[in-house]
Amino acid sequence: MSPLLPGFTVEILPEIDSSNTELMRRARAGRMEPVLLVAEQQTAGRGRLGRGWRSGAGDSLTFSLGLPLAPADWSGLSLAVGVSLAESLHPRIQLKWPNDLWLADRKLAGILIETASSGEGREARRYAVIGVGINIAAPQATGLSTAPAWVREVLPEAQAGETLLRIAVPLVQAVQAFEALGFAPFQARFDARDALRDRAVILSDGTQGTAHGISEGGALLVHTAAGMSTVTSSEVSVRPAA
Repeated sequence: MSPLLPGFTVEILPEIDSSNTELMRRARAGRMEPVLLVAEQQTAGRGRLGRGWRSGAGDSLTFSLGLPLAPADWSGLSLAVGVSLAESLHPRIQLKWPNDLWLADRKLAGILIETASSGEGREARRYAVIGVGINIAAPQATGLSTAPAWVREVLPEAQAGETLLRIAVPLVQAVQAFEALGFAPFQARFDARDALRDRAVILSDGTQGTAHGISEGGALLVHTAAGMSTVTSSEVSVRPAA
């Protein structure tokens, strides 16, 4: 990794509240070095919209990639991350807008991206924390809104460490490509794995319609009774109608 990110380090902790929370704490304290923080177990793992993320040592892979980032437009970063992860793992894995990996309509992995800023004016820097949680073995399904999937369904011998080796370098390369080129290089690749395209969907605000892929900026396009709707808000979730 070091040629891609000079000064890059890897930390592996047996237990922590949340790898994203820890890197955000460091960033707010002015520590913005590139780092991959792996948590064998999280006691307060977080997903999108404040949802919890279960993780157990060996049964899941949970980590956060933190690095300074300055793209011209941040739109679509979670989709680009998802594309990289899915392509590194298996051809059957699909992408569910805006930040999940699915296998046969079940959630295999989630992505949570947060940013912190330091300094002002020309000295201002922005730090991206890209959190990833992947089910390696079958998780406990109790209380989950979406049935889980796991990596060993398609890669029976998969281990957390081997999975990290498989995805880490391509992930950094994808994030750097996004920083330089934006979402454009990833749009067709997302389309090829879009789990919602041409399906009836329901949004968390009650809107119903048919998903029609994504825009050039990574927004979800939904055809509703009122016409085509562009969904960009990170506060809106979407699920298949059936």
